[in-house]
Amino acid sequence: MQNKNTKETKKIDLHPKKCNICGGLVIYTNNNLIYGKSYGSGKCYLCTQCGSYVGTHEPRPTEALGLLADSQMRTLKKKCHSIFDEFWNCGSNGKQRRYLRNMAYKRLATMMRIPLEECHFGYFDLLQLKKDQRLIHGNIQMSRKSG
Repeated sequence: MQNKNTKETKKIDLHPKKCNICGGLVIYTNNNLIYGKSYGSGKCYLCTQCGSYVGTHEPRPTEALGLLADSQMRTLKKKCHSIFDEFWNCGSNGKQRRYLRNMAYKRLATMMRIPLEECHFGYFDLLQLKKDQRLIHGNIQMSRKSG
């Protein structure tokens, strides 16, 4: 499906065989190779060439959580997610927090000009993460000036 505001839509490979960063061979393996012990699903996809990796869903351990990420992408994802979470994680109950989170993702998708279903930090490549960081930082600056 294509959004009228974007040139193309992104299809995330949930079972990657080729690294989205370097083109190297990706293997499905135990995540204790990365962390020293097993976390979550216990599985991940790991590039044999550059070492980029992505975890998998706990209930669906063969399904990648998004794109493989190198250290620069992982650092940016953490920064962006941390800042983004400040926008919505202030509700007093679960229902209010879910509503605020959904609204924040809708706003971010609009600002990034991507479909809502593609607005997930795990799906962002390096360029999208840098754009996201600029947008979120700019939004915080505007919020502080108007608040």
